[in-house]
Amino acid sequence: MPDWAAFALAAAALTLSLLFLTRRSERLLERARIADSRDEVSDAPSDVGDAGRDPRGEADGNAADTESDPDAPGVEGAADTGAGPAIRRPDDRPVLTTRLLLLNAAASQAGGLVVLAAVAWWAAVPAAAFGVGGTHPTLGVGPVASLGTPALVAVGVTAGIALTTGNEAAARLGSRVGLAPSDRLRAAMAPGTAGEWVLLLIVALPVVAVFEEALFRGALVGALAAGFAVDPWLLAVGSSVAFGLGHGAQGRLGIVVAGALGLALAGLFVATGSLLVPVVAHYVVNAVEFAVHERS
Repeated sequence: MPDWAAFALAAAALTLSLLFLTRRSERLLERARIADSRDEVSDAPSDVGDAGRDPRGEADGNAADTESDPDAPGVEGAADTGAGPAIRRPDDRPVLTTRLLLLNAAASQAGGLVVLAAVAWWAAVPAAAFGVGGTHPTLGVGPVASLGTPALVAVGVTAGIALTTGNEAAARLGSRVGLAPSDRLRAAMAPGTAGEWVLLLIVALPVVAVFEEALFRGALVGALAAGFAVDPWLLAVGSSVAFGLGHGAQGRLGIVVAGALGLALAGLFVATGSLLVPVVAHYVVNAVEFAVHERS
């Protein structure tokens, strides 16, 4: 017999842990310098930086002027020390590379997926409750619930393209009213080489889509609906709020858009009873977003 109460507590703890770690990652990203594969550094807003140096750390033509100017950012002059030449303050911000961010995303999400699978096994929750490997006991609407795998993949791809269009429209509307979502995280993870594109599209994004859908839709909607006979739409709303909060790095509008996306993905899950559909749609949304905005 499944231990639904223990599973619910463990799933809630995993969700809260994920939100906590996500918030810590956001703070790190805010103060970090992002170096891509071509060693170009994108500075976070700060008065302390690499003024007077090119991305390879070589002094440019303005370096001498910067070092002799006591008012230049990142420099302490004679007025500060009382005597002596200007001294550059060290920039102790952490440096994050695109490859490191992609590997971290894949590894952390894979770790979360392993933990979730272990909890489900320990609590004896059947895979079907997640919408995996069989018919969900309570979800699925009419003939949609009996679709085969190719048809479910097609539904996921179509839904992903439609949701991407909606995301873009929301972002443009937000920009017009001064609430554009932050794209710093996406830009930081934007591949600069063919190898990084492979790492993004074949490793990082699939793992992210599988874990987030397994947790926010499979566990928090499907499993809890099966175990406690709760209205899945009520669970969908709650899980979508958590999903939106987990995207705080995208700004306030990004949280709202992510929450709406989560609700749409939950709707696909409730309608089909299959986790495959929201996983495919989630992957398509992320992949198309990178391809459209970061392909250069």
